[in-house]
Amino acid sequence: MFAVIKTGGKQYTVAADDLLKVEKMPAEAGDSVVFDEVLMVGNGADTTIGSPTVDGATVVAEVVEQGRNRKIIVFKKRRRQNSRRRNGHRQAFTLVKITDILTDGAKPAAKAKAKKAEPKKAEAEKEDKKPAAAKEEKAEAELPVLFTAPEGEKDDLKKIGGVGPVLEGKLNALGITTYAQIAAFTADDIARVDEALSFKGRIERENWIDQAKELAGK
Repeated sequence: MFAVIKTGGKQYTVAADDLLKVEKMPAEAGDSVVFDEVLMVGNGADTTIGSPTVDGATVVAEVVEQGRNRKIIVFKKRRRQNSRRRNGHRQAFTLVKITDILTDGAKPAAKAKAKKAEPKKAEAEKEDKKPAAAKEEKAEAELPVLFTAPEGEKDDLKKIGGVGPVLEGKLNALGITTYAQIAAFTADDIARVDEALSFKGRIERENWIDQAKELAGK
């Protein structure tokens, strides 16, 4: 038996036990979700096509995990305007497992087991109550000092595309406080920062060195 469902502006052909990536849904791993926009239901040679949906048909699924796809790079440039912007984006998704295809108004069976995620959820809520600033200070304190910060005022590293307040704090903890330091990065310097912050090539992808040179006036 199969069905064609619509969710997140897309259509999918599904059958029992299929794993399916759909647009992010507000649910946790282990939760049951119901897709009620069923466009077609088929069972062998018997096929029912909706107009636009099949009356009384639903597809039940269980959330396996919430995740994010691989990063894509969005690059924008304006000719002769000295303007370039390079950003990354990772689209969120929900992975579900199809458990049942119901017709004629049938209701999904109640789950016999309690949610396994409840204890973890309680721990996560407890963790979230900790002040965000304290968490950031702890993360920065655990970073190794890789560079000798020059004397004088720090530059506003947030002017580099992709650097926010949290990342600026981490860079400062590594000893990186000025545009000139970033502009003078060698391949070895980039590798050390990549390893310390798990950047995986972010400095080169987002063109930090060229941005820093422009900001430093070089």
